[in-house]
Amino acid sequence: MIFKDKVTIVTGASQGIGERIALELSKEGAYTALVDVQKEKLEEVAQKIVGNNGKADVFCTDVSQMDQVMDVTEKIVKSHNKIDHLVNNAGITRDNLLMRMKEEEWDAVLAVNLKGIFNFSKAVIRNMIGNRYGRIVNLSSVVGLMGNVGQANYAASKAGVLGFTKSLAREVAPRGITVNAVAPGYIATPMTENLPDSVKDIFVELIPMKRFGTPDEVSHVVKFLLSDEAAYITGQVINVNGGMIMVP
Repeated sequence: MIFKDKVTIVTGASQGIGERIALELSKEGAYTALVDVQKEKLEEVAQKIVGNNGKADVFCTDVSQMDQVMDVTEKIVKSHNKIDHLVNNAGITRDNLLMRMKEEEWDAVLAVNLKGIFNFSKAVIRNMIGNRYGRIVNLSSVVGLMGNVGQANYAASKAGVLGFTKSLAREVAPRGITVNAVAPGYIATPMTENLPDSVKDIFVELIPMKRFGTPDEVSHVVKFLLSDEAAYITGQVINVNGGMIMVP
């Protein structure tokens, strides 16, 4: 198990990509702190982990609230003395054309998708610097690279994740800490399952591989970036999108 005795935080761990990441890392021996606002779903994920002889705790936390984030990280450090990994996966959508978008729809998406990453990264970074070790992986999106109609708020938040990732990577690289981003394309999750078939067909036509990705295909990349095999990779954006966008 490559993450034996590692302490890992996964935000947005109640379903979809976040759930798969948490299950994958716990299977490799990591103690996993599951963070989300959906407590019942988090507890279901924790039960799956414990049922597979893993270790996990549930933290019902709003990532956009710094006081809640600091409380969680302090509890984890008090119990485990360290934080090795942070996976910033929590995200929401509030889609609308800009001319119809309400200010609260803009603010809500930026608060969770971007400020949430700032909050958790700031909360863990001092501990990682003190230990001269850490791995941070931030979940962005193909939409942050190419934009999308009706998602100005979401695209802005996910593009911001990329700039944040590269800046923090430069700050902490001398202390043995890596910071990378993963930008999934269209992944088969509860969110995309609700799309009409006609919309799914349009998206599939944009993807050279002619299919949606799976949460496992994202979680495997995250696992690699957290591993010692990726120790010399930092400030990078790994695109997992079936060739939908190819960045030079």
